[in-house]
Amino acid sequence: MTPPNPPPPPAPTPPDPRNDAIFVHVGGELLPRAQAKVSVFDSVVQGGDACWEGLRVYDGKVFRLGAHLDRLFASAHALAFERLPARDEVRDALFACLRANCMRDGVHVRLTLTRGEKVTSGMSPRWNRGPCTLIVLPEWKPPVFGGRGLTLVTSSWRRNPPQCLDSRIHHNNLLNNILAKIEADAAGADDAIMLDLAGCVAETNACNLFHVARGELHTPALGSCLPGITRATVLELARSAGLPTHERSITLVELMTADEVFATGTMGELAHVVRIDGRAVGAGEAGPLTRRLAALFAELVRRDGEPIAEA
Repeated sequence: MTPPNPPPPPAPTPPDPRNDAIFVHVGGELLPRAQAKVSVFDSVVQGGDACWEGLRVYDGKVFRLGAHLDRLFASAHALAFERLPARDEVRDALFACLRANCMRDGVHVRLTLTRGEKVTSGMSPRWNRGPCTLIVLPEWKPPVFGGRGLTLVTSSWRRNPPQCLDSRIHHNNLLNNILAKIEADAAGADDAIMLDLAGCVAETNACNLFHVARGELHTPALGSCLPGITRATVLELARSAGLPTHERSITLVELMTADEVFATGTMGELAHVVRIDGRAVGAGEAGPLTRRLAALFAELVRRDGEPIAEA
């Protein structure tokens, strides 16, 4: 007999009902969520041809906005984008969108810059005749993991090496990360650890990784992992606190046998890891160094950042 089809999963709902009524900036216009769309000829639709940044708003300030804009424009330059908006135009669009939504805290922003609309479908940028498309998508959204411990599994999919697609380009072509996330979902885990082609740890499908061994902080060297803004901030905080830090090649066994492991990112801030491939990490809770760094980070984001400019 053919087994019956399982019932469909429940439809997902926004993490905050206020997100149903947000305004989104698309191509120079502020539009209600239901009307915020890009053309089917936009490069992001045609080939994932775009770069993006995740921003977080704390107490009326955008944390590390300058560093995020630096990375956005560096990615656009590496991708040979033309007719870019000015840096101040991006900043003004961001602030206008936050003001329109009365957003000053507890907000995550997806800032996207596409190569723009094409005159016909095709891969070549020579079909792009208009300006780049800027999208500012703010949402009421708490840190994604909510302070709970993460369970990770190792993905069979490898992280792109620089000779294939350099992770220093913060691009929208995220299919290998999505394939890894599908594996994590299937395993009932929060995220998946992605290795590089040499079998060393790169990052998770969404976050940078750190571990603590004998009181010292370790993180994978840049190469197959994203040079994350939160990653860089944690390294700064650790060094300022006098903690020994190491950026180097790290094996999966080192991660499994570490005293503490945590992930970092704009969406998740600092999130401790409690299990990797079925093995408990340390004491199975946030360790003392992880808690110390998380406290330093929480203090920093409340006092540092670029204030949302008034109209």
